[in-house]
Amino acid sequence: MLLPAASAPARARGRSLRAALREAVRSGRLAPGTRLPSSRDLAADLGVSRGLVTEAYEQLTAEGYLRSGRGAGTWVGDAVRAARTRARDLAPRATDARADFVPGTPDMSLFPRAAWAAAQRGVLAELPHHELGYPDPRGLPRLRTALAELLARRRGVVADPERIVIVSGVAQATTLLGFVLHARGMREIGVEDPGSPQHDALYAAAGVTTVPLPLDDEGLALGPLRESGVRSVVTTPAHQFPTGIAYSARRRTELLDWARSVEGFVLEDDYDGDFRYDRAPVGALQGLDPERVAYAGSVSKSLAPGLRLGWLLVPEVLAEEVVERKRTMDLGHPTLDQALFARFVERGDYDRQLRRCQRAYRERRDALVGALQEHFPGAEVTGIAAGLHVIAALPRRYGPQERFLARVAAAGVAVRPLTDYAHARGGDGGQPGVRLVLGYAHLSPARIRAGVRMMAEAIAGRGGASTGR
Repeated sequence: MLLPAASAPARARGRSLRAALREAVRSGRLAPGTRLPSSRDLAADLGVSRGLVTEAYEQLTAEGYLRSGRGAGTWVGDAVRAARTRARDLAPRATDARADFVPGTPDMSLFPRAAWAAAQRGVLAELPHHELGYPDPRGLPRLRTALAELLARRRGVVADPERIVIVSGVAQATTLLGFVLHARGMREIGVEDPGSPQHDALYAAAGVTTVPLPLDDEGLALGPLRESGVRSVVTTPAHQFPTGIAYSARRRTELLDWARSVEGFVLEDDYDGDFRYDRAPVGALQGLDPERVAYAGSVSKSLAPGLRLGWLLVPEVLAEEVVERKRTMDLGHPTLDQALFARFVERGDYDRQLRRCQRAYRERRDALVGALQEHFPGAEVTGIAAGLHVIAALPRRYGPQERFLARVAAAGVAVRPLTDYAHARGGDGGQPGVRLVLGYAHLSPARIRAGVRMMAEAIAGRGGASTGR
């Protein structure tokens, strides 16, 4: 086990010998209590100098891997325990379904690799040395300035670069706000029901309990909100997830009036606000009252979730507390990533990427709506034409929902019912037929049409599905 180390280049031979001995002990190949050859004998066996072996023995004895006594030889120490060397990958993966309509995933093949690489080369060439140090916990001024212009232009927010905090996606923005609200004595926060399943765990990590609040046709229902006693609420007003509705102008006004009346806050998750296909996107709620609305967004749907890059625009009264919490959490977002994205925005590459995604996702939504009309007559796609998913309400004859889900799953089609996104579980909510949340952004039009056809064949008893009539 040590011969490869002995044949290493002269300058690296000692280091290689120490590493080989250390790994042999860690892995258990040299068990605790094993006596090692004398330095003279091992040097002769390996064809290296005795001094090299002596130095290796002394170093590993000092580290605790070996033990020795005068005149008693050198032994493998008892403190070492063999360590497992496997590295598991816990990243979420696509299902092995023949057709996967699970929502929430963009098309990663649309990531602009060439433009991103060019921006990266430019940043590495021009970035001042001092900007490789610990950054402002809010983020690089260059990126905050670029984002302020972008968000004001595209989303209609009131964007002060001093109140923008660069975060590791909306998940970190959510947790940051949870900690700050908890420190202010707020132990509960309202969430849309149905809504994002991640909110419960994220706020729980900050010591805040989520309170499910129902929706009506205009958005968050005001009666239950007032009765709940919460002083802050999380919303997706531009394109509610998962129902797909856009909050009405009246409901936006009522929601802000409520926040002012309780001296509370609205946390706006603008997760896919750039993607509207039938008209210009509705502006962000934050633009109506920047002192009561905290606005969060990210590049997870427009570029890739693996970049872990987002932004949080906070009311002035919360800004100092959020920044201090960000500082203690991670000392700021990586500067190279920030500088790269700033350049990407400044040069217009991000706008081009948004237009590219807009065209692709509109085409895929159209393909899904068309396929549903063809294979499920009477199906209704509800919600606005926006985002990366649709709600498909199938007629009663395709139900009951449990049987529908079992048949399409047996046919290898992955779908999620709307009921999966309910915080307060209650069966099908009294809705007849089948209501599905169908993601389409990550699928080509051809795969979308094929997947819907497979669902229809499964329900009809074809395509290899076991229908169990």
